[in-house]
Amino acid sequence: MRATLRRLAAISIAWLFALTLGAGAASAGGTLKIGRDQDSTTFDPILISQNADLWVIINANGTLVRNNFDGTAVEPDLAESWTVSPDGLVYTFKLRDGLKFSDGSPIKGSDIRFSLERLRDTKESVFGAMYAPMKTIETPDDRTVVITLSQPTAPFITFIAMFAASILPEDYVKNHYDEYLEHPIGAGAFKIVEWKRGEYVALEKNPYSWEGPAKPKLDRVEWHYIPNDNTRILKLQAGEIDAMIFVPFNRVAELQKDPNLQVHLDLSTREDHLLVNHSHPPLDKKEVRQALCKAIDLDAIVKVATFGIGTPANSYIPKGSLFYNPDNPRCTYEPDKAKQMLAAAGVSGLTLKLLISSGDVTAEQVAVLVQSQLAQVGITVDIEKQEVGQAWETEIAGDYDLSMNYWTNDIIDPDEKTSFSLYGDPDNMSYHTRYKNPEVSKLIDEGRTEMDPAKRKAIYDKIQAIAKDDVNWIDLYYSPYRNATRTNVKNFTQNPLGRFTLEDTELTQ
Repeated sequence: MRATLRRLAAISIAWLFALTLGAGAASAGGTLKIGRDQDSTTFDPILISQNADLWVIINANGTLVRNNFDGTAVEPDLAESWTVSPDGLVYTFKLRDGLKFSDGSPIKGSDIRFSLERLRDTKESVFGAMYAPMKTIETPDDRTVVITLSQPTAPFITFIAMFAASILPEDYVKNHYDEYLEHPIGAGAFKIVEWKRGEYVALEKNPYSWEGPAKPKLDRVEWHYIPNDNTRILKLQAGEIDAMIFVPFNRVAELQKDPNLQVHLDLSTREDHLLVNHSHPPLDKKEVRQALCKAIDLDAIVKVATFGIGTPANSYIPKGSLFYNPDNPRCTYEPDKAKQMLAAAGVSGLTLKLLISSGDVTAEQVAVLVQSQLAQVGITVDIEKQEVGQAWETEIAGDYDLSMNYWTNDIIDPDEKTSFSLYGDPDNMSYHTRYKNPEVSKLIDEGRTEMDPAKRKAIYDKIQAIAKDDVNWIDLYYSPYRNATRTNVKNFTQNPLGRFTLEDTELTQ
């Protein structure tokens, strides 16, 4: 997910040119302070499922390959090149020469084998099932990695670009795991140097990064935990922080007029939705979930809550992403039909708990609208606010009926989100909705092994249609990433897959 590579000569020329610009030119170094709505929970890449964690560690870790700046292709990272056998089973990676971790120790072939086997085999590994096709991982020398698959896997190279496949030092993780969790060692452009829980996580420039001294341009980045949207804005306006993420829709226009700020609406793969807990009757009945969907005026929600910035969602696959089907049917707003369906299902006097994150202005607006709209069909909605991390734990425990959440893609291929959200695996429980449809699970398996792109698209078209008819969850809207910075911050960019390309960010004088 890092920015497209540039030749060192080109960087040098650009730097010399910048020196001639005088006052106001971008300058190397400095500390960038970013306000975010959630604290970190872990730095172990195989245990991560929340953006608050991965958006930090992705700048501090290296993978064999990575997503490019645009989030449209895979490019070299620790591996300078790779080849695939004609049968699609053997991937051979050639590593860069002289690679080191952030503590200066060399990256060995055994570190790569350990990291990938640990990702695949550890029971707690969140996305471990994605890597089950890796039959063997061999390192004939410290610059060669050979991965043999048990079956052709169309999205495999995009799996290797995922944050979960970060390369870690074997000895440190195996023998000093508790210390690793507090002071992780990686191979990214930055290194994590401090985690003051409830306050901030600090990263500093990694002097051993393979990209050399030209990157990153900053000396230090601090991710500050500021859960309330309005507080983050006030701190940004006061200059106490340099950047913030998750600008509320209702504040975008206002902040765009502030001469001291820049609002960044970056192309995203974000899709907001209402999770529906299928294990709570009567939500286990498809017709009841369909009635809920028909009782929600999606256009009104998008208009009121996103101020025209978002667009209604018709699929769990984000608009513009690989295999997104623009013709997938939306759930139509038919409150009278919803009443009839609820009556036919024998449902009356239903009360549902809607879980949202506290301090999230947009979530609160959506919740109130949903509460009002469902009341029109005889459903009472009790809104429960919890801190972001607590809300996530509540979803995992299944102690909710409806919950507002969102997803941003981590890889180019739709397999990751599809598998995590729809497969019904007992570990991820379909993004904690407990949704399970054997036909969908079978299609997911077929889509992963089908190597013909046209046939894969047909499979994913069918998955999208079934998921929509089943109401696995209620799709709400697609929207850009909404971040803001002080005007002295340059090149603060979030790519479609959510990665902040902080190695290119600069502070001006």
